[in-house]
Amino acid sequence: MTTTVPQTGTRIGALEGPAAAAEADVLVVGLLPGANGNGEGSNGNGAEPVLAPGAEEIDAAFDGTLAGLLALAGATGKVEEVVKLPSRGAVGSPLVVGVGLGKPDESGAIPADQVRRASGAVARALAGSGRVVSTLGAVDLTAAAEGVLLGAYRFTAFKGDPTAGKKPIESVEFPGADADVLEHAFAVAQAVSTARDLINTPPNALYPETFAARARELGEAAGLAVEVLDDEALAAGGYGGILGVGQGSSRLPRLVRLRWSGGENPAKKVALIGKGITFDTGGISIKPAANMDHMTSDMSGAAAVIATTVLAAKLQLPVAVTATVPMAENMPSDTAYRPGDVLSMYGGKTVEVLNTDAEGRLILADAMVRAAEDDPDYLVETSTLTGAQMVALGTRTAGVMGSDDFRDRVAALGRSVGEDAWAMPLPEHLRGELDSRIADLANVTGNRFGGMLAAGIFLREFVADGLPWAHIDIAGPSFNTGGPWGYTPKGGTGVPVRTLVALLEDIAANG
Repeated sequence: MTTTVPQTGTRIGALEGPAAAAEADVLVVGLLPGANGNGEGSNGNGAEPVLAPGAEEIDAAFDGTLAGLLALAGATGKVEEVVKLPSRGAVGSPLVVGVGLGKPDESGAIPADQVRRASGAVARALAGSGRVVSTLGAVDLTAAAEGVLLGAYRFTAFKGDPTAGKKPIESVEFPGADADVLEHAFAVAQAVSTARDLINTPPNALYPETFAARARELGEAAGLAVEVLDDEALAAGGYGGILGVGQGSSRLPRLVRLRWSGGENPAKKVALIGKGITFDTGGISIKPAANMDHMTSDMSGAAAVIATTVLAAKLQLPVAVTATVPMAENMPSDTAYRPGDVLSMYGGKTVEVLNTDAEGRLILADAMVRAAEDDPDYLVETSTLTGAQMVALGTRTAGVMGSDDFRDRVAALGRSVGEDAWAMPLPEHLRGELDSRIADLANVTGNRFGGMLAAGIFLREFVADGLPWAHIDIAGPSFNTGGPWGYTPKGGTGVPVRTLVALLEDIAANG
């Protein structure tokens, strides 16, 4: 069985027969730090690394010396460390690669995301290889398969020669792998890669009209019901937040709705909302020029929600999912909304705009009120909402706010799939700072403290009474501005697609 991820071209499949005998280009084994647990290795600095499960027959082919040989080549077992060793005919592959899995947890288990990161590091290190056999599936097949596919991701659509440079690994086979597990890993990796592709598409090519067209294409291909509201329909419907933010651009806003029925007997109904600001200059409250190019990623929440809804249909999850995705471009112009304007939001509330760079919450508010009209059991919204998220939690940890129990459930699921997330409070004393002199509320407080929390409190004003909800702020985790690591490339990361699908699967199983 082989499965191909279109975005990478890498195939994954199950290997029949012993790994040591496979005539592959590379054979991959996992390594753990030695007995002293410090990951220093045996090259004069400590205990040699320990072979992870799955490498036993390969070690036997080396007469039990494989860990020592890899240690001599510098291996320590540190997570993501890749060390190459010529096999000299001991196994069917000419090259053996040891990859560090890092320390086990307190229970002695190897955390899944360490396996995922190691597998991603292998995919990057072995770019250009043909057939690879990996024993990491013996540790955690799902994590190993997802990691190698996500680590092999490339975005070359706008290169002069898209075929230039090293190509991704052609194929990776896991000894004795379960086909269903590989199929699921492929589907998840494909969804993450779809989100990455959307995020990485430059804003002159991806703006509200073309983003909506791409969402329609993806949705209809997956059998989803698709509805797109243009600027005239938004005006007729009273979507003042989306229209206000989008009125400064010649590229007019859209609202996209994608619906997966959940099959014949869906367990629950879930509303997903994602911020789709295709480029954010800050509007009249313009941003500094430095790093403004990163604002091509301000639609990462929308990309994740679209990809997740398509994935729900492909996996035939017994959960009804409706994505409500507002799309706008926030530009300064003679038609742009201004600080001091009052917007009449969908549903009737009014908002005084004190800062046009706090635009995401305005388009999301419209979408959240509309989504609640479908009477969902849960509402989840995700967005690159505040720079304050990165100040509080860094660039790899999402902040999750909302209904206490549901918020904690979402954050725990995010951590379980390797998309680090942390539950954050919604302090009541901050609500008074959003009071407006002339409208129902203002879009920002009068100070710089607690900005992420204040944004969550603003959104809470537009959540239907009694509806369990969660807001996932992904300002940092959705876009990697540094070098690649693990299975995470530079640019769009696809966070929080894996959290959202894990949530939908959890709701399908547990309500």
